[in-house]
Amino acid sequence: MRLQQLGLPGVVELPDMRVSGQLVLSLFPGIDLLGRGFEEVGFCVVRGPDLIFGGDVRGFTPPAGRFTGVIGGPPCQEFSRAKNGMVRSDYGGEMLAEFERVVLVAEPDWWLMENVERVPDVKIDGYNWQRLDVWAHEFGLKQRRLRHFQFGSKHGMALVFRRGGAGGCEPVVTASGRGSKTTWGRFCEAQGLPVGFDIPAFKRSEARRAVGNGVPLPMARGMAEIVAGMVPAGSVDLCECCCGRPISKSQTYARAACRMRAMRRRKSM
Repeated sequence: MRLQQLGLPGVVELPDMRVSGQLVLSLFPGIDLLGRGFEEVGFCVVRGPDLIFGGDVRGFTPPAGRFTGVIGGPPCQEFSRAKNGMVRSDYGGEMLAEFERVVLVAEPDWWLMENVERVPDVKIDGYNWQRLDVWAHEFGLKQRRLRHFQFGSKHGMALVFRRGGAGGCEPVVTASGRGSKTTWGRFCEAQGLPVGFDIPAFKRSEARRAVGNGVPLPMARGMAEIVAGMVPAGSVDLCECCCGRPISKSQTYARAACRMRAMRRRKSM
């Protein structure tokens, strides 16, 4: 069965009844494409404060024990390759600390943080930890955009990543300007948004920034499905680079890129 989702043209699958009604707190939401993906899978998403709407996470204290999960993508200017070291503040580091603070106060069963490739590891007391490197084309998109997700579970659960696909072939669209020569419709399409998507209250430059900052919608939906299907950490053999990809008993890493990633991490310690 299919249904029409209010506010997003097009049809989406009926939500996963396993997670229906579970409350998820979305931090740093912006226009919250990540939260929309979780909503489409069946989670009930509550959005925290965001600068785009005049809010500030630093003045926000959530209730304890109310949320099953906390998701969000803290601002990443210091860590982005697009900035190439030009940003000299520690605002990104401060926002990572705010994400950790809110998780510790909210005491959810799990948390999922999205960010760019060079973001530091975020390991929160009381939660196990995974870091997953995922590409937009692994979720059916044409752009070759890499995103990093970090996941923690209070109850020893793990995410299993079983996706893959042909390499992307179109330019990446980002809030920093890449993809700015494409039409608005193509820009939105590259992020997996439906035909006719718009943000009427925003100027076009602001809308491009908001959409470019977001997690591509099919990726958000796919990650929500992966979270909904989390398994006990010891029940599946997973790649040692923490990417979440399953391996056979004879393997240590899922692919050559995983081995290189693990080597780079060891050198940086």
